[in-house]
This record gives sequence, structure tokens and C-alpha cells, in this order.
Amino acid sequence: MLLLVCLLIGQYDFTIGRLKYDGGGDWYANPSSLPNLLQEVSERTNVRAAPRDENIEVTDPKLFEYPYLYMTGHGNVYFTDEEVMILKDYFAAGGFLHADDNYGMDSSFRREIRKVFPESPLVEIPFDHPIYHVFYEFPEGLPKIHEHDAQPPQGFGVFYEDRLVVFYTYECDLGDGWEDPDVHNDPPEKRESAFQMGINIVLYSLTH
Repeated sequence: MLLLVCLLIGQYDFTIGRLKYDGGGDWYANPSSLPNLLQEVSERTNVRAAPRDENIEVTDPKLFEYPYLYMTGHGNVYFTDEEVMILKDYFAAGGFLHADDNYGMDSSFRREIRKVFPESPLVEIPFDHPIYHVFYEFPEGLPKIHEHDAQPPQGFGVFYEDRLVVFYTYECDLGDGWEDPDVHNDPPEKRESAFQMGINIVLYSLTH
């Protein structure tokens, strides 16, 4: 509640913590994506967003200063036992993680997030969930940004005490849609749908 009040009165600069993880995956992929998303959040909503994201490791004491974490990549993800315990505390304290598969991190992410929530598996989020309707309407769930395996996009989540704390976008690749236009040459309507969904995720995480 305090975070929401600060946002509404304009005394808080929201930013996204880009999660640095071990295992060999390229956690740093799509470097222009989050600054572009933050700009759109700032321009379209009453959230005063910072101009860029910040890289953060799980073991950094500043982790709890970031209400919203984002992770992406094409390769392996690995959390140590210490990181698992810290992430448990982070989510219990109200933190939120958006994991965005950039094609190739699916199996390792599912394995590692199971270490954090062994009794709360990833479940597919129904299309009537508020994350698809909080600001923009997505009655059919996630938009399809990149082809990958030509499968429909899916949004999965982990709930902690009835609160969605992990949102996993699969076969979707929102981060590619947020990148500078000349990186992937996505048509404007595809980039627009990616930004709209990204704004929904940010606003949902800050208000629920």
C-alpha cells in the first residue's frame, strides 16, 4: 500500500531490476527493451518511471529495493541454495518476478523456480485474470511477438498466499517487442501489443 501511495503522489521513481543469474544464460539479452518499456510506462500511466533498468544479483542487499524483477535469456538458469532462500524471502515480502523466455531458458527456468516454490507449481494463468485486463484488454491472453516454435503464447504463474508473485511468459518474447525498432524490424502493431502487455504486467505488480 505504501508503494502505491508513493506512486500516486509522484514521490517514487519506479524502475525494474534486471536479474543477473548464473548458469551460462545471457541474462543481459535485449539491452534496449527495459529502457523502452519504462519510457512507455512513464508516458502512458501515472507511474513516474526511471529512464532505465538496474542490473541486480539475488545476493545483493539492494534486491529488496526492487518491487519488480525481470529476467530473460536464451540459455541455462541456475540458483544456488543461498539464492533460493533469498528469493523465498523476497516473494514473501511482496516482490514480483516477470520471467520472459527469449527462447532457450524454459527447461532450466522451470527447474530453478521449482526449487523456490517446491509446493506451488507453475500454472497457466486464465484469460480472465486481471493481469490481462488491468490497463489494456487482452481477452485472449498474451500476444504472439516472435515465432519460436510456432506454438501459441502462454502465461504461467506461481501464487504465494493467493498473490501472483511470478509471471512467466512463454512462446511470446515480449522483450523482443520492446527493443528498438531496427533490432528485429517488428511491425508497429506488434511492438504496440508488446508494450501494452508490458504495461499491464507492471501495473498489475504494483497494485495487487
